[in-house]
Amino acid sequence: MNLGKETETLEFKKTTGEMKEAMISISSILNKHGIGTLYFGVKPNGEVFGQDVSESSLRDVSRAVYESIRPQIYPAIEEIELSGKHLIKVEFNGNNTPYSASGRYYLRTADEDREVSPEELKIFFISNEYKERWENAVSSVSAQQIDRTAVKAFWQRAVSVGRIPEGKYTCPLILKRYGLVSGNNLNHAGEYLFSNTHPVTLKAAIFATDEKLTFIDMKLFEDNIYNLLRTAESYILQNIKWKSEIIESERKEIPEIPVAVIREILSNSFAHAVYNEHTSHEICIHPGMITIYSPGKYASVYAPEEYIKGNKESEIRNARIARVLYLNKSIEQFGSGFKRVDSLCRDAGIRYTYEMSEQGFKFILYRRQFQSDIPGVTLDVTLNGTEMSVLAILRQKPDSSRDEIADKISKTVRTVQRALDSLRENGYIRRIGSKRDARWEVLK
Repeated sequence: MNLGKETETLEFKKTTGEMKEAMISISSILNKHGIGTLYFGVKPNGEVFGQDVSESSLRDVSRAVYESIRPQIYPAIEEIELSGKHLIKVEFNGNNTPYSASGRYYLRTADEDREVSPEELKIFFISNEYKERWENAVSSVSAQQIDRTAVKAFWQRAVSVGRIPEGKYTCPLILKRYGLVSGNNLNHAGEYLFSNTHPVTLKAAIFATDEKLTFIDMKLFEDNIYNLLRTAESYILQNIKWKSEIIESERKEIPEIPVAVIREILSNSFAHAVYNEHTSHEICIHPGMITIYSPGKYASVYAPEEYIKGNKESEIRNARIARVLYLNKSIEQFGSGFKRVDSLCRDAGIRYTYEMSEQGFKFILYRRQFQSDIPGVTLDVTLNGTEMSVLAILRQKPDSSRDEIADKISKTVRTVQRALDSLRENGYIRRIGSKRDARWEVLK
């Protein structure tokens, strides 16, 4: 007889000789799910192996639980018989997390028990508490206060990519089917995804240097998640460099950062953010990098590198929001975001890193060194801060005067003129047009 595969709530041990490992499994299952079952006398593949069972062996299991698991639990321990073979079945539950086994803490992932630090465990519980309380909580927004255009665009896209079947859909049906309403109101997931109350804030800016000092452009967008994803993607693509290539006899415009990379990072940023705090999403475009900031402390017990190198189970902070973005194909696959971004960046030769803090998670994409497409022009000069600022302003507004530039970067006109002369001498810019209609051409 075979009991099937081990799961996140089901564990097999061949004999009571694996008592220590059994206690670890009990604590890790309790910490993840609060309830589980363990059998002694079953091989890891589910084959019923059987073992000698006596009053003494049952007491041994009871004593091990009593001495190892903290806080105390009271499992149901019994002898059972399957296919003529005797087993020990241990059923346990508890809601007083976290639980330890012999002073150490563990979490269940698939059929494995992973030791974690108290801090990692705290992050895990905070994430789950937020998830349970926030997404499902009823908002003050009526189910009628929705962006019907956005909801319709969602289901049309989801049907076109094959992630929901074709059919006759309506806004109320979509909201109900994907758990976005509660009674006559949207829950928080529905409010933030599709409401017309502009619940989410996105700050976007272009800076003259790699520090947040002189900004060339700054915008504040307020909308729902579905619309802001497109707004954020469009803002980045409009403000990065593009080049033309001939591919299969056709001329194509290629962005310096692949669209797939931008889309994946943005989608995961909005899917895994914390929305019950007064913080905003941010996009900052610098000459040397692009940063995408998501509010809310990184919640997974696994580091990004562990997702890239292995096949770790996804820790989803906002399950309902993530599901909608998956069906819309904004997210390709659950738990694969870091792995996918790493692969895409490697293929494109793009460096990246990330920063984590108590307030949020920031993904950093490094831009390639500026290269001119004009034959014979070599741009190998290291620019100083003023020159970078001036160049950034001219990219946005080629007809800027020296006075305008000086005012924007808080420098004197003489300093700006020196920067212009240096940029021109080194092939970064050139003056075109008549005296009356003169402007600077940035050599890209």
